[in-house]
Amino acid sequence: MAARSTSKAVIPLLKTSDSGFEKAFAKLLNRREDGQEGVEKTVRRIVDRVRKSGDAELRALTKKFDGASLDEFEVDRAEFEEAGETIDPADRAALGKAAMRVREFHRKRISSSWEIREEGGGTFGTRVRPLHRVGIYVPGGKAVYPSSVIMNAVPASVVEVPEIVMVSPPGPDGKLRPEVLMAAKVAGVHRVFKVGGAQAVAALAYGTETIPRVDKIVGPGNAYVAAAKKMVFGQVDIDSEAGPTEVLVIADRTATPAWLAADLISQAEHDELAQAILITPLKSVATRTQDQVGKQLNTLERAKIAKKSLSTRGAVILAKDMAECIRLANEYASEHLVIASDDAEKISKEITNAGAIFLGHYTPVAVGDYLAGPNHVLPTGGSARFFSPLGVEDFLKRTSVTRFEPPKLRELGLDIIRLAEMEGLTGHGKSVDLRLQKIRRARREREAAREAELEL
Repeated sequence: MAARSTSKAVIPLLKTSDSGFEKAFAKLLNRREDGQEGVEKTVRRIVDRVRKSGDAELRALTKKFDGASLDEFEVDRAEFEEAGETIDPADRAALGKAAMRVREFHRKRISSSWEIREEGGGTFGTRVRPLHRVGIYVPGGKAVYPSSVIMNAVPASVVEVPEIVMVSPPGPDGKLRPEVLMAAKVAGVHRVFKVGGAQAVAALAYGTETIPRVDKIVGPGNAYVAAAKKMVFGQVDIDSEAGPTEVLVIADRTATPAWLAADLISQAEHDELAQAILITPLKSVATRTQDQVGKQLNTLERAKIAKKSLSTRGAVILAKDMAECIRLANEYASEHLVIASDDAEKISKEITNAGAIFLGHYTPVAVGDYLAGPNHVLPTGGSARFFSPLGVEDFLKRTSVTRFEPPKLRELGLDIIRLAEMEGLTGHGKSVDLRLQKIRRARREREAAREAELEL
């Protein structure tokens, strides 16, 4: 097995030079949860019941899982006003600033409709329109995430989705946290419903007497929420399959171990299943960061959660050089990638797989989590190899538009027929040939008419 630190370090040390490293690293790569059969079976029952019984089943499940007895699911104006009065003005200002910065970033990325015209009467293009109605899932439970409201709802608001619907589990008192409601207000959410879990996803996918059916569901959640989203995909669209959060940090001799430890802990405190990894070619950076992790955990409110995450799913990896650090980072394809180096920009150009890259010593993941501007809804579990951060394009649909006038069909028709015959689809060819016959007849008739005029 790969060598591990002999000290009582919270986070284990792996060395790429050891014989067992590849096996240990493969275990880190395989961070998607196993044993989902029981979850999926439970979620299937919930989804089927909500689809069949609607609001009645939602009330029963909200009472069972959240301890809240609700007559009405939708948040009314009085609850919004109460939230506005309850929240600290400085908190309200911070939420407003975050929404503004995220909005400005996403405004720069909006796709637009386009059209080109070819000689002979060919017109081609794409029409871009927003989805009609989207659903935003905002988790509750162990933590409160007003930032998730902003990151998921603002891009939809930027492209003017006509109706943005938000769901979030209530507390036992039947209310949502005022920070979450205020975030919904500044992010442009139109309607908010107090329901969570797989049952909320089912309600958004199929609609109930109270909750409208949406076209797409986005937002993070626990294993039950993730399974429900996956289950209803096809009935509605969903964002990428979300897993536990993760960070990978590349550090060289210019990095500060105390800051590296804080970066690892900042993700580990989310969840016991979160994953935090440091890769460095310097033994001194590796061991000093391990020591700093232990010291900083003693002051952390969520120390128990972070310690479990770091000890069971985290790692400090001692690589032979920076090139190996980069290779391992690309193989891991992290959700968050921090490059703690004076040469961060240069190193980043060799990174091909990452959800979000944080450059330099003064850019912790937290700035991206809250108000830098780019979205914090990112691909996890290695899916950064093929998925991208949530953005305005996720709330837009594209429709292609084509128009052929007779000269263009005459120009390309025989090639279309030939291609159709290659595939044995003679009906396709016939649909073109019939039109070509009419074009030829019309052409002959025009020529005959001109000859008749000349004879006169």
